[in-house]
Amino acid sequence: MNKITPFLWFDGNVEAAMNHYLRIFPNSTVENVTRGPNGGVMSATFRLEGQRYHAFDGGPHFKFTEAISLFVDCKTQKEIDELWDKLCDGGQPSRCGWLKDKFGLSWQIVPSVLGELLQGKDREGSKRAMDAMLGMSKLDIERLQQAYDGR
Repeated sequence: MNKITPFLWFDGNVEAAMNHYLRIFPNSTVENVTRGPNGGVMSATFRLEGQRYHAFDGGPHFKFTEAISLFVDCKTQKEIDELWDKLCDGGQPSRCGWLKDKFGLSWQIVPSVLGELLQGKDREGSKRAMDAMLGMSKLDIERLQQAYDGR
């Protein structure tokens, strides 16, 4: 069991959100669901890619903000493209690999190679990669690598 588990507060749509995320991330499972008197999901525990989450239908009192986001490490551009499209559907793209999904939860869809490019031995290359990233919404591995290489 994880010692620290993200707890997500939803407003009337915890079941829809959980099912949405379960469809997007293939290595996902539901651990527990508690239903209220009306049959709707009050709370749920589920795993996405091995990470455990608790979700609660707490009503309109609190909203998600960009101060907290879920960071997704992506190995390929195909993975970035697929996750971006699915999570952004009904949501809102932002800058530098960030987006807000249709439930208001913020995500960062980031290529694994980004850290190497931004912290590489070639400081000028790292600056070029950073500048390229700052101009992107969805991150593009090839364009980031080209910027780093000076192409």
